[in-house]
Amino acid sequence: MSARTLLLPLRERNFRWLVTGRTFADFGNAVAPLALAFAVVDLTGSAIDLGIVVGARSVANILLLVFGGVLADRLPRSVILQGTELAATATQALIAASVLCGFSSIPLLVALSVVNGAVAAISLPAAASITPQTVPADRLGQANALVRLLSNAGRIGGAAIAGIIVAAVGSGWAVAANSLLFLGAALAYHGIRLPRGRRIPGGKPLAELREGWREFTSRAWVWIVVLQFTVVNAVGFGALMVVGPIVADDTFGRAGWGFALAVQTAGSFAGGLVAAHWQPRRTLMFGVLLVAFDSIPLFTLGWSPLLLPLLLVMFVAGLAVEQFSVAWDVSLQENVPADKLARVYSYDMLGSFIALPLGEISVGPLMEHFGREATLTGGGVLVVLATAAALGSRQVRDLVRRTHIPEAQRPASAS
Repeated sequence: MSARTLLLPLRERNFRWLVTGRTFADFGNAVAPLALAFAVVDLTGSAIDLGIVVGARSVANILLLVFGGVLADRLPRSVILQGTELAATATQALIAASVLCGFSSIPLLVALSVVNGAVAAISLPAAASITPQTVPADRLGQANALVRLLSNAGRIGGAAIAGIIVAAVGSGWAVAANSLLFLGAALAYHGIRLPRGRRIPGGKPLAELREGWREFTSRAWVWIVVLQFTVVNAVGFGALMVVGPIVADDTFGRAGWGFALAVQTAGSFAGGLVAAHWQPRRTLMFGVLLVAFDSIPLFTLGWSPLLLPLLLVMFVAGLAVEQFSVAWDVSLQENVPADKLARVYSYDMLGSFIALPLGEISVGPLMEHFGREATLTGGGVLVVLATAAALGSRQVRDLVRRTHIPEAQRPASAS
């Protein structure tokens, strides 16, 4: 695939606005957790408090994800994205005001995190499922690669700038800048104009949830990989969101941690370039296999928390896991009917995120009881075991990209 071919989806006006909005949103989402983490550290210095704040957001996210999928399958997805980004703008602005004006508290940050998690729950299925509506079917692979590349570019800048702002002027100003990024995303999503005929009608919400569940469970490769990421996300997010900032404060510093997160995203950016030009016949199998590299940063933080080795392994992990992300999106979008795609995405996200609060809230007490090294080492081992279990499925190993199936043997298009 040439660079010119990769850029073909940008000829579509709606796709241009979509990737602009997602880039702004991911830029903001890179700033938000780092700024919030150090706001809590500055307030109390407690890993347990930090776990409670980030865990509260995940709880709200989990409770509303499947209903976000129903909304995205029955309402215009671009409108949903506009509204949720405006709500994110408001919550981040209030967090920034509380930190800068000195009235911040753990209960307030928990409450605002809950609101932010609810907003994200509504937006995530819409953001994941709108891409096939903005490009022709034959450009779906390039479109997903571009979405990931440009979003990762935003995340690279967000993580790096967040670390610099936090170190230079404090976490409050970083959160304030974050609210402006979400506002930019809302304005970009406003530019998407989809034909009315492509809106998907809805029925009774509970019936729609059951229909989405049947689609989700009818494909073993879907729920097996989701179970894998139930483990991977719980371990990884708990370690990076809670233990990482604490380790950074004790070793290489806050700016260094922001740089490490930026380098991880730079690895994801490089991984997106690889995925755009290399799509093996069994893309999903290779993607799932490479998830094992997500364990390496955990081992490094536990055994040798030095900045230079950490930067290297964060880059490699980001590059490897991005192969999975592109393969996963294309696999779902090629094989799930368009009018059920957002609901399947919502169950995917629910399964992947459901252990996040447990991981984020429990990692602090585990670290205090067993120590950092043992906690992080155990987490890395769990990531490797979950990946090996997913690869034990023949459906995961044998799923083939449509572009590698002869035309006469292809099933009817799902989109």
